[in-house]
Amino acid sequence: MAASTPRRAPVGDGRIRDAERTRNRLLDAALDEFAGRGYAGARVSAIADRAGVNKQLISYYFGGKQGLYRALLLSWEETEEELRRAGTSLSEVALGYLRRALRDPRGTRLALWQALNDRPPIDEAEAERERAGVRDEQADLRLNQQAGELADDLDLAATQLAITGMVIAPIVLPDLAAALFDEPVDSAAFESRYSDTLTKIIERLRDTAVETDEPPPPLQPNP
Repeated sequence: MAASTPRRAPVGDGRIRDAERTRNRLLDAALDEFAGRGYAGARVSAIADRAGVNKQLISYYFGGKQGLYRALLLSWEETEEELRRAGTSLSEVALGYLRRALRDPRGTRLALWQALNDRPPIDEAEAERERAGVRDEQADLRLNQQAGELADDLDLAATQLAITGMVIAPIVLPDLAAALFDEPVDSAAFESRYSDTLTKIIERLRDTAVETDEPPPPLQPNP
């Protein structure tokens, strides 16, 4: 019987592709675990099992659990940047976020764990990067306002918070949403109906009348 030929280790581009696939599998598995259990409850062994790799590779590629979590946040920030740049209007950007949340709610659930302060400690550089991200989002809204998509009298911070709340509401309150719409939030019918109303609400923001203390002009008699 002929001896089997030993499998060669990948070299060059093949090795790079294998490393990228392994990293991506670990990031996807980590998103499952962190979104479902939070940072404190997540286990690196469970992440490795989900990814189908040895858990030592988490340390090799990311330096451990904390490094993996931070890499996941950076990946999500890149996704957010793509979503913001993909839309040509404020309503399109909001719909992009909504569709992403409905079809893959893990990112929203991860953000909810962060809101409960379930995350590793961050240094000043990371804190500043997060603040810079918020400033960028406000700058985008300011451009929307200058383009006439938002009334001049709207507070942009409050507007961003309100739109964010509308986008994540189906993920935060799925049972209430399903009861109100008589459809599960992961159904095409719910997405279509909710998207339509969300678009209309955002478009109404450009029609907000600016209140003034000046009396209305007198009616002119018909000639």
